This record gives sequence, C-alpha cells and structure tokens, in this order.
Amino acid sequence: MEKQKLMMMEKEEAKRHGRRLVLVVYPFQGHINPMLQLATILYSKGFSITVLHPEFNSPNHSNHPDFTFVSIPDGLSNVSASPRDIGATISAINRSCEAPFQRYMEQILEAEDRHDRVAGVIYDGFMHFAQRVANHLKLPGITVRTSAAASLFVFAVSRHPDGHGYLPFQDSLSQLDKVPELEALKLKNIIESVAGNPTLLELRAILTETTKNASAIIVNTIHFLEQKTLTKVQEYFAIPIFPIGPFHKLAPSSSSSLLEEDNNCISWLDKQAPESVIYVSFGSMTSMDENELLEIASGLVSSEQPFLWVVRPGSVRGLEWVEELLPESFWKRVEDSEGLEMRQRAKGLKEKANFCLSEDGSFYNALNELVQLILSS
Repeated sequence: MEKQKLMMMEKEEAKRHGRRLVLVVYPFQGHINPMLQLATILYSKGFSITVLHPEFNSPNHSNHPDFTFVSIPDGLSNVSASPRDIGATISAINRSCEAPFQRYMEQILEAEDRHDRVAGVIYDGFMHFAQRVANHLKLPGITVRTSAAASLFVFAVSRHPDGHGYLPFQDSLSQLDKVPELEALKLKNIIESVAGNPTLLELRAILTETTKNASAIIVNTIHFLEQKTLTKVQEYFAIPIFPIGPFHKLAPSSSSSLLEEDNNCISWLDKQAPESVIYVSFGSMTSMDENELLEIASGLVSSEQPFLWVVRPGSVRGLEWVEELLPESFWKRVEDSEGLEMRQRAKGLKEKANFCLSEDGSFYNALNELVQLILSS
C-alpha cells in the first residue's frame, strides 16, 4: 500500500527538475534489480533517468519506457553469467568501461541545455570507474551499496589492526579479534573467503578508497535494522549516507530477470502459512565448495522444518549440477515435506519496518535529504 501511495503521489505532484541522473549498473542479477528500483524511486521524485550498462547481461529496456538506456563495450563477450572469478570480472569491466563512459558523459555534457542538465552520477559500488570519471568532470558521484551496510563495513574495517594497510592473510587470523567493531559478525569466515585471491584483495582496497571520494553513499537497507553499522560507516567514510531501502518495497514490481522465471514452486508456496517458509538463495555470483553445500543441506535437514532452496547451476565450484552430492537423508526430507519453516518475525520488528516506510519514517526522510543533496550540487 505504501509503495503504491508513494508512486501515485510523487508522479502526480513531482515536476521534472530539468535535472538528469546517470545511473551506472553492474551487470549481474542481484545488482540490476535494485539499481532499476532505485532509478524508479528517483524518477518519482522528478529526475530524468539515464541507465548506463555494459553490453553483457543487458537489462530489459522495455520494462522501463520512461528511462533512457545506453550500453557501452565491456570486453566480457566470452564471460559466463556465473563467473568463476568475480574479482577478475569486476576488474575487467572497470578497465573496459571507463573510457567509453567518459566519452559518453562528455558528449551529453556538451549537448545539455538548462532543461536537461546532468545532476550527477549514481553508480553501483563495483563500477568504481564511474567515480573517477565524475571527479574528472567535476560532477557529484554517489555510490550505491545494493546489499546491507554490514558488507560495506567489512570492507572498511578489515584493515590491519594497527590501521596501516589490509590484513596480511599469511599472519595469524587471531589478529582479527582486535577489530571490536564487528562484534557478532564472523569476520574470520569473511576474511577466509577472499584469502589467497590477490585480485579480490586489491578490489577491496580500491572499493574502499573510491568510496571515500564519493559525494554520498546510498545503501539498500533500512535504518533501524543497521543503525549502529550505519553510524560506523558514516564515521569511517565521513560522507553522507542514505539508507533508503529496501528499494523493492517502494518501486513497482517489474521483472528484470536475466533468466526465464520458474514458477513451479508457487502452487506449493500458496499452501504454506504466511511468513512461514525459509528461502535460501545465494544470488547470481556467489559460489561455494562441496563441503559448504553439504553443510547447508545438513542444517536444513536437521532443522526438521519445510524450505525452498534455490541451487543455481554452477554455484558449486567445479560442478554444473549438485544432485549427486546431496545425501539420501536430504532427498528423503525433501520428498516428505518439500521445504523448511522459518520462525515468524516478532510483531514489533514488523511494526518498525512498516513505520520506516511511512511518510514520517526514516525512508522518506533519507530520500528527501538525498534529493536536496543532488539538487544543491
């Protein structure tokens, strides 16, 4: 209801500012969707929208007729949609896209008039080249974290405890206990996930330093869920941060799926109690090894509750399909109950979330502050 109210109200009342925002999208599913949702929210606030994306995994333009879409060469014609080395893919995109992006921006700046001026560049954090171009052209550059603030925080604080450089993984991981800000986060597991991958380590450093040069950070989260983390992120980067998520709650539903959607599970889901099914999915990029897959399967079986688990082809490193890896106990559990039931969230948590999305809540406040920041630039 709040989502529909926002879109109807803003479209009726908003005047085009004569200002255009250029959004730069990272070409993977879990990044395309939230960026287009953010674009829809900003369009409702009166901005014209240009969506710039690599040729690889191009979003469906027809789903967003009010936007201008521009594709640029990316050098990824031979890369799988589920790359084995995410760090190398991100690095390749940034190398290939920076020059054509700068040329495009120079062209539209030269051709702009007072009725359609570029107000700034809003880019997925993985597309860090966009900040360098924005700096060069003296435009505001706003970085977007499509996931939780905690993920950005890990990038920021997982430096060496003495404050100089990033943790050398050949050293004892016991040093990580000296980073108190992470509290309940299992930093050792996070660090081990990138240990031994120099490309990811370099990328983490680049993303952190690039974020420091941004005009602001937009995070796809809600304030009350990550209040302490958001405070720490703002203290570290010393720039405005806008938690205006979750984007999907405020933007109309419009599929931007890169794959054909499988609706076979809907009839089963319709039989389950509201807010009762655990949904397990690791998106279009994350991969795991065989032991991690088996550990997840074991946990689902041991819980003795129903579940829906999406296992993407190629999500286990070295394998396309995983059926032969899963134990008989797992298949017996699936055949018996077909899923996993999740503990219902506390009523108070739901009430807080609803308030944050109301006109008096943190979402609206943060969104209005973001608009004012852009217009004042």
